Amino acid sequence: MNKFKIVSASTSHAYGIGVIAIIVGVSVVVVYYTSFYLPESLAKPSVSEEVLDPVKTTTIEMIEGSASSDQQDNFVPKLVNIQLGIDNLVIWKNVDTTAHTVTPDRRAEDSYSGVFGSQGVIKPGYDYEFLFTEETEIEYHCEPHPWMKGKIIVTKARF
Repeated sequence: MNKFKIVSASTSHAYGIGVIAIIVGVSVVVVYYTSFYLPESLAKPSVSEEVLDPVKTTTIEMIEGSASSDQQDNFVPKLVNIQLGIDNLVIWKNVDTTAHTVTPDRRAEDSYSGVFGSQGVIKPGYDYEFLFTEETEIEYHCEPHPWMKGKIIVTKARF
């Protein structure tokens, strides 16, 4: 009696056809995802040219001595009112000798510019900039120095 089973050629062909079907299926899914789904999910909304290229910028300085909790002034100015299309590009300049952050008190996101807040610390002499394209109010602080607080109010331009 022979202990070995003879496998027919038709069984191995069925296995090969199954593998090919899986490869084709995965390929179709990858092509659809990268061609249609992904570009739509990453597309930025349409924003007017005036908002994307404002007339002027707004500068907020983290002034010398901001790391001290005894100092009242740190983000200068602390409260900033800006208008879309006028001065909605905001630059935080660190003129202090200590690194700081611009961290929102609550998560804030602009549909065009993305998540608001500096990526890590802003070293002395460096800056962080953000282009606001939507009306919003954001209260923010410095992560290592929580007494450093500021607020941005973004409104539509009044023409």
